[in-house]
Amino acid sequence: MIYLELLLAFMQIGLFSIGGGYAAMPLIQHQAIEVHSWLTMSEFADIMTISEMTPGPIAINSATFVGIQVAGIPGALAATIGCILPSCFIVTFLAFIYYKARGLSSIQGILKGIRPAVIAMIASAALSLITMALYGADGISAGIESIDIIAAALFLISLAILRIWKPNPIAVMAGCGLAGIILYMII
Repeated sequence: MIYLELLLAFMQIGLFSIGGGYAAMPLIQHQAIEVHSWLTMSEFADIMTISEMTPGPIAINSATFVGIQVAGIPGALAATIGCILPSCFIVTFLAFIYYKARGLSSIQGILKGIRPAVIAMIASAALSLITMALYGADGISAGIESIDIIAAALFLISLAILRIWKPNPIAVMAGCGLAGIILYMII
């Protein structure tokens, strides 16, 4: 039964996560934490972090990690298949339609209309992760006094480094991880 739940939950995520892995994060969070209570917010944040660090699409990595956490290897397969199956059908269908009607202005209008929704979904995922990193599992409701100062400092420093010098983001992540280990051991 759990395999069917994973398959259907991730089929829903795969069906409605237009815009890639970051756009899927709020949907995965909703299914895994709020609807099914498979994970806690802390476990979800850990899975998202690992999904971003491992090679491959974030949504598929997340589906695999959630599935393995919930029901082992068969759960990982069910969640991963559920995540990619809608995309396979939709992309095949849309490629056929786009090939036949690519010159129509209505198609271009539809594509332009989807962009703001994708940006909103990515922003929602980013805000969820920032809130979790800065406030912990309690969220903003815990109040401003509960901000993790080390996490806030690492966030601001890494943001400045990425915007000003534009280094390899992997190097910045590794540096923040190392700094986090050292700072959290000291304090």
